[in-house]
Amino acid sequence: MNRMSKMIQMTDKIPFGKVFFRSKFLGNVVPFTGTSSLSFEKIEPEEVIISLKNNRSVQNHIKQVHACAMALVIETATGFVVGMNVPDDKILLIKELNLKYIKRSSGKVKATATLTKDQIEEIRKEPRGDISVPVTLTDDESKEPVKAEAIWAWREKKKS
Repeated sequence: MNRMSKMIQMTDKIPFGKVFFRSKFLGNVVPFTGTSSLSFEKIEPEEVIISLKNNRSVQNHIKQVHACAMALVIETATGFVVGMNVPDDKILLIKELNLKYIKRSSGKVKATATLTKDQIEEIRKEPRGDISVPVTLTDDESKEPVKAEAIWAWREKKKS
């Protein structure tokens, strides 16, 4: 079990307000994400679900979740699902984030990133590699306003 998994297990022990405290706690793992009010709804090695309410601070000029905010939700969900599986002696880096905005979003957006058991095994056993992480972004009407693909890499940490 890596450090990220251990931190997430600690938040599972919070009986009240688990999603709120988990979101605040995990928002500090990557400081930028802590500024965006992401809600970490589910965090498991096979699946991560992160949502973002359509609050004024993340809206565009037509009162939808801004395109860059949707990209942040997608990038964070895919990064966390890979990060749950990368050994502590490796570093995780995003290589590509391909987004195609298809339709307007409505209300809150939610990204669901998943990995197969084979992908998880590859991440845990290979000293380095790249992986395409399946992710779906939906809104309050269960539409998919964005089609996305995230490609992540893991490499050995440089010794100082």
